[in-house]
Amino acid sequence: MVQQRQRDMLSRQTTERQTRIDRLQQRVQQLQSQKPEGARALREQQRTLQTQNRLLQREQRAQQSDLARQQRLGLQAPVGRAAATAATAAAVQAATRGRFTERFREQATPLSQAALITRQSGWAPREAWRHRHPAIFVAWLGPVFWPYAYSDIFDYTFWSYAYDPGYWAYAYDDFVDTVYWGGDSPYSAYASISPYDYPQAGGGYRARQRASVSPQTLQQLCGTPDKGVTAWPLADIAQAVRPTPEQRALLDELKTAAANAADVFKDSCANTYALTPPGRLRAMMNRVSATLEAVKIVRPALENFYNSLSDEQQARFNALGPNVGERSPQQQASAEGCGDPKSGLTQLPIQRIEAVLHPAGKQKEALDRLSEATAKGVEGLQAACPNDVPLTPVGRLEAMQHRLEAMLTAAKLVEPALDEFYATLSSEQKARFNTLQQVAGP
Repeated sequence: MVQQRQRDMLSRQTTERQTRIDRLQQRVQQLQSQKPEGARALREQQRTLQTQNRLLQREQRAQQSDLARQQRLGLQAPVGRAAATAATAAAVQAATRGRFTERFREQATPLSQAALITRQSGWAPREAWRHRHPAIFVAWLGPVFWPYAYSDIFDYTFWSYAYDPGYWAYAYDDFVDTVYWGGDSPYSAYASISPYDYPQAGGGYRARQRASVSPQTLQQLCGTPDKGVTAWPLADIAQAVRPTPEQRALLDELKTAAANAADVFKDSCANTYALTPPGRLRAMMNRVSATLEAVKIVRPALENFYNSLSDEQQARFNALGPNVGERSPQQQASAEGCGDPKSGLTQLPIQRIEAVLHPAGKQKEALDRLSEATAKGVEGLQAACPNDVPLTPVGRLEAMQHRLEAMLTAAKLVEPALDEFYATLSSEQKARFNTLQQVAGP
């Protein structure tokens, strides 16, 4: 009798909880589809979305606990919900297997956990290093994609071992993910495979939260990217190599090139959220284009300066970097796994779109073309995945240019197919696509 009462209580709880989840999901979709006018209204929308999504995540976690208790008591969930739970588990497994970051996420070391915390916190590289954490790719800070692009280019060029070995793997995953996954709030898909992927003290995982951003931080990132936490380490370079007067002139040319590179970023910062997949893709393309242009500005000046150095000076230049712990063999990242199928980036989003939007006729044909374009774009990213990390700043900047070119090529492949598919959708389908989640039920 006691067990029967427990079963009855759990059954009622499950039904009520599913009703609340459905209501919260509808509320999130309604908020995402709104177009607030003015900065104040946009901020209010974002705060409301964050609140609603925290509630939604809490209900979904509780639902999983309820289902586990039902299994222990021998009470089967309703067929539809059991199927949804199984689909969720399958989607998580597919996303885990088919990612550039797969081989890095499997290494549950203190270093990798510190990198995830850095990523969730949205820390700039130098802020991470102050905590003795490796820097990691941060996809979004507010409405700005790749907020630390300027510092990442040149800090990674000079101090690659102070970055998490999976930096570029996360960058590739984020670049593809954000096109499709609206998730719980703008740009929440930090190349994650689950909403519970950030480690906490004492074991277990806690729900991820989008990194907060202040207007002052955005102003600094966008208006003066070559100042503050994103400044170039030119003084460190000069102190390490002790340039001759002739080399000092070349270093000054490098400094001028760095300032010119900073200028190209100022127009690539968005001040409002793009809430549609095509809008998110264009925001990313804008930043990647600016980053690639900056690399092309700086690369000749860096090569001239580096080639003017003696062997001893070059060795000191190569050894630059902040003290974030011992260098490990992981710092020489292998391309092992880059050629594996990336189902989490190609098949999974198309499957989710089909399950949620139910495209038919011309819509289905357009989705097939989008699927093909996405697969080709990911193949290009795989081809740009390096065998190892170059040992010199010049080599690393050259490799970075190749990676950026691959990202931009991938985006240009996907953009027309995405625009075509999105244009075929009804208003209701667009609202669902705008807020598509990786592992939620359709």
